[in-house]
Order: sequence, then C-alpha cells, then structure tokens
Amino acid sequence: MFEQTFKNIDDILHKDAGCGSELDYVEQTSWVLFLKYLDDLEKDKQTAAELSGKSYSKIIDKEFQWSNWAAPKLENGKIDHNALTGDDLADFVNIKLFPYLKKIKANADNANTIEYKIGEIFSELKNRIQSGYNLREVVNLIDELRFRTHAEKHEMSHLYEGKIKNMGNAGRNGGEYYTPRPLIKTIVKVVNPQIGNTVYDGAVGSAGFLVEAFEYLRKSKKLSTKDSEALQKNTFYGKEKKSLAYIIGIMNMILHGVEAPNIIHTNTLAENLSDIQEKDRYDIVLANPPFGGKERAEVQQNFPIKTGETAFLFLQHFIKILKAGGKAGIVIKNTFLSNTDNASVALRKELLSSCNLHTVLDLPSGTFTGAGVKTVVLFFEKGKATTETWFYQLNLDRNLGKTNPLNEQDLAEFVALQKTQAESENSWTVKISGINQNTFDLSAKNPNTPEEAPLRSPEEILKEMAELDKESAEILSSISEML
Repeated sequence: MFEQTFKNIDDILHKDAGCGSELDYVEQTSWVLFLKYLDDLEKDKQTAAELSGKSYSKIIDKEFQWSNWAAPKLENGKIDHNALTGDDLADFVNIKLFPYLKKIKANADNANTIEYKIGEIFSELKNRIQSGYNLREVVNLIDELRFRTHAEKHEMSHLYEGKIKNMGNAGRNGGEYYTPRPLIKTIVKVVNPQIGNTVYDGAVGSAGFLVEAFEYLRKSKKLSTKDSEALQKNTFYGKEKKSLAYIIGIMNMILHGVEAPNIIHTNTLAENLSDIQEKDRYDIVLANPPFGGKERAEVQQNFPIKTGETAFLFLQHFIKILKAGGKAGIVIKNTFLSNTDNASVALRKELLSSCNLHTVLDLPSGTFTGAGVKTVVLFFEKGKATTETWFYQLNLDRNLGKTNPLNEQDLAEFVALQKTQAESENSWTVKISGINQNTFDLSAKNPNTPEEAPLRSPEEILKEMAELDKESAEILSSISEML
C-alpha cells in the first residue's frame, strides 16, 4: 500500500506547476509526511499518558493540528467533504500554517527537542505545491498512511530511502544525497560502534551513516530502557549545510525510529578548528564528505592546512573533532592517497602522525552511481601514529552501475580479512617507514597482482619466428626421411 501511495503522490506532483523534479517531489512529500508523523506521535503520547493517569499537552495548537486542517473526519472515518481545498487550503498552508510552525521553536527548551526540529524544518521549507486541489489529493493520500507500529515505520523508511536514492537521477550527483547502503553497513561493521559511544557525521546529507549506525546498535544486544534512551537522545549527532538534505536527513532518522534527531542546520566548515574543545568531541566519526566542492578563502582560514578542496577541509575537521582513542570511517577520493600538491602532502602527514590509519579500502569505479570518480575508505583511530597500513582492493568480476550496484556480498571478503589484516590476492600491508618521507605517497598499488609481461621488441619477435621456422624445417625433414 505504501509503495502505491508514494507513486500516486509523485504522479500528482508531476502535474503541479510548482514541482519540476524528483528533488521537489521528495521535499514536498517530506513536509506533509512529517506533519502526519507528528500527529500519530502525539496520539501515541496522549494514549500513553492517559493509561498512566497523566495529562498530555500537545505540541501543536488545535487550529494547526493535522486532524483539524488536513483531515477533519466524519463519524464514518472518512475525511469531511467540507475540508479545506483549492485556494483556501493553499492560503491556509502558506499564510498561516508555515509561519506558525516556523515560530514554534521559540517554545523549545533546547535544540534536541521535537519543537526545535519543527521550527528549523519549516524555517527552511516552502510549500511548492501551487494547486490547492493537488495539495488536497496529496494530503488525503498521506492521511491513509500509518506510523504506529515498528513494521509500518520500517516499510515507510525503506520506501523513503528508495526515494532518496532516486534523487540521483534528478540532474544531480547521486553521491551528494545517497551513499550506497551496502558500503555504509560495511563501514559501520568495521568501525564497530558500541552503546555509550557518540556517533558524528559533519556532512550528514540524508543521514545514511547515522541511520545504519542506529540500526547496528539497536540490534547489537538486548537493549535496556537506559540503552534505548541513550540511542534516542545522546548518541547520534550531525551537521548539514544544505536545506533540502537537512530536511531529508531529519525525516529519514525519524522514520527509522529516532524521535528528535540531533542534526543541526549549519556549515560545518565555518567552524574554526582551534575553537573545538574536548567537550565538543565524539567517539566515532562516519562520513562521506562532498568531494569536488570548492570553499572560499575565508572558510579556508579556519584550517591550518589551506585548501579549496571541501573533502580535505572536512578530513581536518574530522581528525580534530575525534576524541583520543576515537575511531573513524571516511569515504574520500582516491587521489587523496597520491596528490603531490602541498595541502595533500601536509594532510597525509598530519593523518599518519596523529592517527593510526590501520585500513584503506580501495573501491572500484561505479561504486557511486553517476559520480564518475574512484574512492577509498580511510579507517583510522586517533591518538597514536601509523606504523603500517593494511590495504584491500575490491576487485569485482562485473562493472558496477545503476542496474548492477554494489552489494554486501561484494564486501564480505574485505570484512572477513580486515579482522586479522591477512594478506591475500586483494590485500597487502604497507610499512609507513618504507614510503617516501617527503611525499607520504600512499598509492594503492597491489604488489600481489601478477605483472603483465613487458612488450617484446621487433628484433626479439623476428628472432623467435626464425627459430620456429628452423624447427619446422627440421621436423618436416625428419618426416621425409621416415617416408
């Protein structure tokens, strides 16, 4: 049912003048979905309060509650045919609802509350559905969805992830919003966060790393009430610069079961590295920072190693924001390993001297659909210098692409070998003392790959042909004598 509902909504938005792409479809579906989710959440909290003999005060004022403006019901449970529609509905949403929801964060105790998230989301959003009749159809369809059980939320989150994945087809770099989930799951397995750790992604995007870390920890053991509360409130943290990604990241975490995600809408790189104190640091960093971006000179001033490459600034941020003993799994362009410019060399030296870069996973091209770049994953622990690094080169017997994406089985050997850092046809260890101490070149050159025979010179080929001719003549001569 959920899948067909999403398809029907896309069909409605496709014919609306205000929505021109998959990006708009996801954004507009998200805010309506969020308000329906909020209504179901409030109902559940009210029921729980009544069962324990307590009263519950709703977050949203009555006029702006879903059941009042979006889905006023008749006794038979159907939406009242007198419900707002057309221009009346569009005007209510644009002139009353959105301004009210923007202001609601003024009532929040802190940034980690649902009230604050509501205010942040609706400060960044705009209703792009121009036709109030189309909006009425979308609202009616979303009202049929339920978020009450774990199974319902799981199915909804799965479909929502599918929509995020499809955003890569909307004229944007798919990697900007969607890191392949098999890769994220593998990175989380190797980093192995524990209950009680704080997990951070400063380039959170659609929150894929935080979502998968949440699922990993949720299934890691039988959770106590204290464990569950820790996962909800003080385990996962993220920052995101772009408005749409911020909204999608929050919605994605909510659908996976994190009620008030600790995601802040801010430019992570605008923070001066020297201002990061011990209280600001995290146990785990998981991220795929945007690559290929360029940052302005004033942003670069926040970093000791000046570079316009966004991903390199993020890597400096991640190293700084890790606690001593903290662990990281970071996706980055493979050129980071070998670039000879001053910033790349200085950054490799900094990483190797301040952290133990214990593992590098070298990924094939096509891992990120449409991105057209080769990437590696850096796994490191902060606090002691690197003495040796284990490399694994993922070699597949097929080309990766939209119809043939990366899967978890592709990465199974890597996960198994990484535990002991064994040598194999695809893996090897590099001693840091043996690399060039001026460039710190870490190029992933597999020494176990059989070398191709060098091309022979024309003289060598002619000599061999003459010898073969001589052998043939001798054989023919022997046969003639026998006859």
